[in-house]
Amino acid sequence: MERSFAKEVELLRRGDGEYFEGEGILAITKGLLQSGVSYVGGYQGAPVSHLMDVLTSDSKGLMAELGVHTEVCANEAAAAAMLAASINYPIRGAVTWKSTVGTNVAADALSNVASAGVVGGALIILGEDYGEGASIIQERTHAFAMKCSAWLMDPRPHHPRMVDLIEKGFELSEASHTPVMVEFRIRACHVTGRFATKDNKPGRFSTNDKLEKPVFDIGRIALPPATYEQEKKKVEERFPAAIDFIREHKLNEVFPGKYDDVGIVCLGGLYNSVIRGLQQLGLADVFGNSDIPILCLNVTYPLVDDEIAEFCATKRSVLIVEEGFPEYHEQAINALLRKADLNTEIVGKGVFPKAGEYQAEVMLRGLAGFIEGSVPKGIDLEPVSAVVAGLDKTKETAAEMLGKPVPKRPPGFCTGCPERPVFSAIKLVQREEDVGEVHISADIGCHTFAALPPFGLGNTVTGYGLGLASSAGVAPHFNGRTISIMGDGGFWHNGLSSGISGAAFNDHDSVLVIMANGYSSATGQQRLPSTTAGGSVPSDTVMPMERAIKGLGVKWVRKQYTYRVGKMKKLLHEALTTPEKGLKVIIAEAECQIAKQRRLRPLVRKALDAGNRVVRTRFGVDEDTCTGDHSCIRLSGCPSLTVKPNPDPLRKDPIAHVNNGCVGCGLCGEVADAAVLCPSFYRADIVQNPKGMDLFLDKWRKSVIGRLGGYANGAVANGSAAGGNGAAR
Repeated sequence: MERSFAKEVELLRRGDGEYFEGEGILAITKGLLQSGVSYVGGYQGAPVSHLMDVLTSDSKGLMAELGVHTEVCANEAAAAAMLAASINYPIRGAVTWKSTVGTNVAADALSNVASAGVVGGALIILGEDYGEGASIIQERTHAFAMKCSAWLMDPRPHHPRMVDLIEKGFELSEASHTPVMVEFRIRACHVTGRFATKDNKPGRFSTNDKLEKPVFDIGRIALPPATYEQEKKKVEERFPAAIDFIREHKLNEVFPGKYDDVGIVCLGGLYNSVIRGLQQLGLADVFGNSDIPILCLNVTYPLVDDEIAEFCATKRSVLIVEEGFPEYHEQAINALLRKADLNTEIVGKGVFPKAGEYQAEVMLRGLAGFIEGSVPKGIDLEPVSAVVAGLDKTKETAAEMLGKPVPKRPPGFCTGCPERPVFSAIKLVQREEDVGEVHISADIGCHTFAALPPFGLGNTVTGYGLGLASSAGVAPHFNGRTISIMGDGGFWHNGLSSGISGAAFNDHDSVLVIMANGYSSATGQQRLPSTTAGGSVPSDTVMPMERAIKGLGVKWVRKQYTYRVGKMKKLLHEALTTPEKGLKVIIAEAECQIAKQRRLRPLVRKALDAGNRVVRTRFGVDEDTCTGDHSCIRLSGCPSLTVKPNPDPLRKDPIAHVNNGCVGCGLCGEVADAAVLCPSFYRADIVQNPKGMDLFLDKWRKSVIGRLGGYANGAVANGSAAGGNGAAR
């Protein structure tokens, strides 16, 4: 996993009269345990990957004591299907995944659970990933909640409130017999806070206290006429029950202010940003007390009409703070106020941008625009305007100091990444006359970075594990074969069923490259069914990908160690040009370098501390040999491969240079050899805690090199520079 919470997990055991301090993701976990959850499943994805890491790895002992069943699911659909346990039984369960991309995958199961309804509380913990820090398509969960009539919570990022709303979420689900979606933005998941803990509660039924017999209810099966009755219950029973619960338990919060002729309605997840913006404008103190009244919607669907109407009734103007487009809440609040015959002016996208995250500057300008436009009684507008003017001045000053825009820094592969050599080989094979340019159906994962410089490889991306499936409409329209990319994470997510089975059934004549780095890497190095790296997985649980592929009838399957660029190039050439028809699969295998280094570095430190001999390999560039062509960089892109000034005063071009970030993967030398670039790369073995033989060899080598150097200098002095230098090299 990306990070271990082993030390902090002990905090999850704290009970009545104690306090918890830590990250939001652990606070959420504690909220689940205090609520008597019986099962938790999910599919990893930022920012909630750590939730599964904590539950399934770091706190296995605690989960066993409480009888909580935890499961890493094959994909989000499998996670949503787990909620079936709550349909007929009073069992509380929670599942988790990444935002809208996960919800899209889970849609079928989630819609069926929402239609049938639940007896036990059912929560869906969503890692909302919208805005500048997002790694996905820019959509929000709200539309899906409305579509399937699942309630949506967006808790204010405050640990006591987050934990309380986890518990209340289960109660809301049970009171209205409806699954509840609880979204936590990136900042909420990683914010550090403190709250008073309660004792953990075992679930009503658990792995330690099991059900005695099954329950059958035809009314909970998604078949007509039951589905029509389920839809009617959503509207006539569940929706009103949810409204009553939200109102009665005050899940939404009102924060009063002294300038009450105006107000702000904000989504819970944006509350901290609103308060910070008001602080900068001099309209809130450091403790979060606002001069302007705020209605914080911790439940964003359904809206409680009379709560909003009551808040707006005494106000001339109200600002709606919601990110993204369309403006669901602005439209809904406008409509409900008109129905209530209230003429309060609603302001939203008029002062805020229609799309994009409301980061600090955007929030500050939006709040200032609302205040300057609504002119609240008692507020001096001059200081507000001065803050915005100061912001403009700061940007102007920064631009003057920089002199030019800051260069963009797009994401890229990590140092030593085993996927980079594959794309180097693809670039090289496309130089061959019998291959040429190839359409590449890319996929979601670390390998998507190949679309960026220096590779520029990847024509389409349509979904996780769908690289091969997306080539189905493209491949038949080219004379040559296309290449599809798929990670081993995407393979197990749905690539095997959606891509490979379809390609085998339809007899596709194309090439699939599976990046087998051993983990679901982009989400923090979670293990997969095929993971063998590290040696900690029992062999009887490992499922080799090639066996699954051949089981579907694919005959042309090859494995290749990724760092052998020359061999990978030849294998790609064979796959693209062989007369053999059908799907050709190349499993490009090498462990994720980040995971490998995290595993090896503690072992190296331990060996060094014990005085043991340790050899570290790194690569370098001979300054005298390098021509400054930089083809090596264009074909590799490794972060440790950079440039530095040329030491030769007669040459102006900077030369290539390998910095100390090198992990010794050897790609730079492999690329130079496969592309027939230059002989400037060298390998060096650095010996730490050397032994007697190491010291002897070092002394002997220095002696030989010194003599050869002396011979070369003597040859130069005698007028035989070319021959002497050649002999010395």
